[in-house]
Amino acid sequence: MENLGIGFELMIVGMSTVFLILLIVIWGGKLLINVVNKIAPEETASPKKTAVLPTSIDGGTMAILQQVVSQITGGKGQISSARKI
Repeated sequence: MENLGIGFELMIVGMSTVFLILLIVIWGGKLLINVVNKIAPEETASPKKTAVLPTSIDGGTMAILQQVVSQITGGKGQISSARKI
């Protein structure tokens, strides 16, 4: 019975220690985040220039796409437009 009491005491001390250390880590992390946000605020991103790509697809490719869509949908699907991305 004496060993059982020592075991429970050791368990309580160990779990309390782990809990306190985790609280310190959480509070330290929050403090670090606040300090970093005050010292180095988030930079605004400049708008990126987009490259101009050809948007039209040639007739052969469009015909192939239409055949594929017709075959997959059983003739019920239809392509209204297509463009390169």
